[in-house]
Amino acid sequence: MDRVEKSKEKFKQLFGDGVPATYATDPGFQDILSHFIFGEVFYQGNMDDKQRELITLVVLATNQTLPQLKAHVSTALNVGLTPVEIKEAVYQCAPYIGFPKTLNAINEVNEVFKAKNIALPIESQKTVDEDNRFQKGLAVQVEIFGDVIKKMHESAPANQKHIQEYLSAFCFGDFYTRSGLDLKTRELLTLCIISALGGAEGQVKAHVQGNLNVGNDKEILITAITHCLPYMGFPRTLNALACVNEIIPEN
Repeated sequence: MDRVEKSKEKFKQLFGDGVPATYATDPGFQDILSHFIFGEVFYQGNMDDKQRELITLVVLATNQTLPQLKAHVSTALNVGLTPVEIKEAVYQCAPYIGFPKTLNAINEVNEVFKAKNIALPIESQKTVDEDNRFQKGLAVQVEIFGDVIKKMHESAPANQKHIQEYLSAFCFGDFYTRSGLDLKTRELLTLCIISALGGAEGQVKAHVQGNLNVGNDKEILITAITHCLPYMGFPRTLNALACVNEIIPEN
């Protein structure tokens, strides 16, 4: 099949028999979009549609492109993602894009779930409590980044130690320790989130290494960032790829 036929097949698989509203007003633009996203990008690299939709969800949440996010929540369910997996992917955005934007995304997810009679709240995936969230978060941090984390805690100025503690207890303790998504998936989604933010290349490089440490190789990182391209544009995509190539040079 050529990319036009591929795009038609993939779109129907993801969205059903519906026709995008833009075909009535901007058919040429919609053709460019559909043929590129669904006829090319969705076929690049070795990644299944569940992984692709998780990435799409977090990039759309990061960008706050909420109508498209809502559409892709339905698509995520269509390709077999569970309500838990969808919620956990969106929750994973919070430490990087902040609570208000994450709440906006959660609202869109909930609207789709309500329309499909998916009971709320979804079952809790929490695995930590107030007494151990810091230690368990720190353990996950060290698993991803190594002993440099403990050195960062030790070397932080007294008036900034709380930031390191927040990273361990909140970012990693409250989110990375949750069930529903495995560590490799959470770390890959984090790379996509911070790549989509733009201007966070230092953190992108750190999470390229983190992905490598938890078993996501260069090819999966390239595929993931390529999948982000239609949603975040070339500048941020090229910046993220430059970070990947700096940390994992071509042979």
